[in-house]
Amino acid sequence: MLLTEMAPPPGAEALAGLRARARAARRAVFVTLSSSIALLATAQILADRAPTREQTSPLAVLSLAAFAGALPALALTQLLWGARARAVRRRERELFAVPPSARRRPLSRLALACGWAVLLLLGCTAPGQFRAAALYAVADALSWGVEAVMLLGLAAGVSFLLWWARDTLGIVARAGRPGGSPGDPWDPGRGTRPRGGAALWTGAAMAVAALLGARAHLWEPPMPIVYALLTAALVCGVVTDE
Repeated sequence: MLLTEMAPPPGAEALAGLRARARAARRAVFVTLSSSIALLATAQILADRAPTREQTSPLAVLSLAAFAGALPALALTQLLWGARARAVRRRERELFAVPPSARRRPLSRLALACGWAVLLLLGCTAPGQFRAAALYAVADALSWGVEAVMLLGLAAGVSFLLWWARDTLGIVARAGRPGGSPGDPWDPGRGTRPRGGAALWTGAAMAVAALLGARAHLWEPPMPIVYALLTAALVCGVVTDE
């Protein structure tokens, strides 16, 4: 009898539900991350291209608001993803008594950390935009905040790299051992989830990278292309199911 024709072990369907919730939380994290970077980069591009100080001022405020809103949104979605992923791993250990497979975990964590770094670097350019708008008092106040954010980000980055390296080495050491939870063959949603998620995520990543290149003045696209890239980044992230 084929494995997929066997009755699922007790608790397998509940585990599939936990996995679906964890996938949804992971998707929310990366949608929030890509959307935040795209929105922030676009707002800063608009501020840089504003012809007058009066027009630069509201755009600088908009970019600061986008950054301030992105930080708690990304933190909350990441905490939710972590909680759901831990629930999946606990349930897998209870059902199968073997460590869960974690081959993709180091890459997803590294991608998320790189996204955080990019977001913080974009946010740290806010004082310069307020100076360009002749709001020097606000720019000076933001400079103090930027220094604090940079120090906290540096400390968090070093801690993450140490923890990530230790965790990755542990995953690599366990990779050669037999085991790994065999839940996927019994997943009721396996084979029914829509495909094409990788292509959509690739499109979103390319759109975000293009916006970052424009923000760094590596190329100077016209504003219709900037808006098209922003739309592509938002739509590709929202419509994907993976």
